[in-house]
Amino acid sequence: MTEMEILGPASLRGGGYKVDVSKGERVGRVSSEWFSRPDDERFLSLDELMASVRGRAERSTTRTVDSAVVRVEASREDPERLALILPGADAPVAPTHWSFGQLASLVGAPASYLRQLPAALAGINLQYGLSSHRAEQIKTLEARNGRTELRAVTGPDYGRIYDHELVSAVQRIAGNGTGDTRWKVPGVLDWRTGVYNPHVDVSRDTTTLYASDRDVFLFLVDDLNTIEAGRLPDGSPDLYFRGFYCWNSEVGAKTLGIASFYLRAVCQNRNLWGVEDFEEITIRHSKYAAGRFAHEAAPTLLRFADSSPMPFVNGIRQARERIVARTDEDRTEFLRKRGFSKGETAKIIETVLTEEGHPPSSVFDFVQGITAVARTRPHQDARLELEGRAKKLLDRAA
Repeated sequence: MTEMEILGPASLRGGGYKVDVSKGERVGRVSSEWFSRPDDERFLSLDELMASVRGRAERSTTRTVDSAVVRVEASREDPERLALILPGADAPVAPTHWSFGQLASLVGAPASYLRQLPAALAGINLQYGLSSHRAEQIKTLEARNGRTELRAVTGPDYGRIYDHELVSAVQRIAGNGTGDTRWKVPGVLDWRTGVYNPHVDVSRDTTTLYASDRDVFLFLVDDLNTIEAGRLPDGSPDLYFRGFYCWNSEVGAKTLGIASFYLRAVCQNRNLWGVEDFEEITIRHSKYAAGRFAHEAAPTLLRFADSSPMPFVNGIRQARERIVARTDEDRTEFLRKRGFSKGETAKIIETVLTEEGHPPSSVFDFVQGITAVARTRPHQDARLELEGRAKKLLDRAA
């Protein structure tokens, strides 16, 4: 076997493969989503997810109206509920928790305070704010589902990208997301054996396809097609696979974004382990957001899905081969010249010696030492700063 080789499904022995998750970065974004999602926000396939988000888009309408002509109505039958009378609407619309907060923010009112008031009093405050709203216009997103709900209130230049547009872009490369293409919901790492098993049934507990009334989040991997990038200290292959996650909110709760990377494993709690070459793009929902999605974000997904991993593999190889330090003095000088403190330098060198069994000599050794030290930092900002410096070092080696 060559030092760098793309292995593929035939490399899977006994249902999985050994990985070393002490290398690279740990990314907790997917785990945070996994922990926070109730069952009704978890989907077992991209088809199921698409039916949900497309269905609500088909039931939705948008309009841009003058804020001064919007009327706030408090219901006598339900003193805790407000409704809005919009010009051209057939019936009053009921704001959701999210859109009520947006509406309050647009008129400069504290939403948390208004929610504590009786509906009639909150309505008076909102009515005053709408009548004197300096921006003059608001854009609404309304959905019919038994009654008409106000799902979002934004400024008139808000560039909405619908959740189903992102899901559709993912489906073009991932099919149903359950194994009908190379892209699928990930498997799981067995911590007892260090074996990653890509063959795991998709269930409410294992899925990484999520959508709520205000956002969508998807995470898929190509974990049946492993990539060998060199050898571990014990001589076993250092295996990676590709992954990406993406997110959007058609109601203005967050940006649209796509992150792509190589990783070594995903654990049961959906933490990503051994991450390398992490890249991320985000698109704010500004006036030209739809055009940027069509010309930048969607093509990025296609390029990553179809791209060869060889640039990544070659970068790892070059970093392994590039010897930059042969003595203790060289090691200290290499790190100190790159802005690492005396304490950081000693910790990085000690970590490589402990984990690899030899002092750092190649760029790859130093990168692994820096990311290992970064994992010990309790504060995210400090951790990300160190990981960023490690990535720059690796990029320069390539």
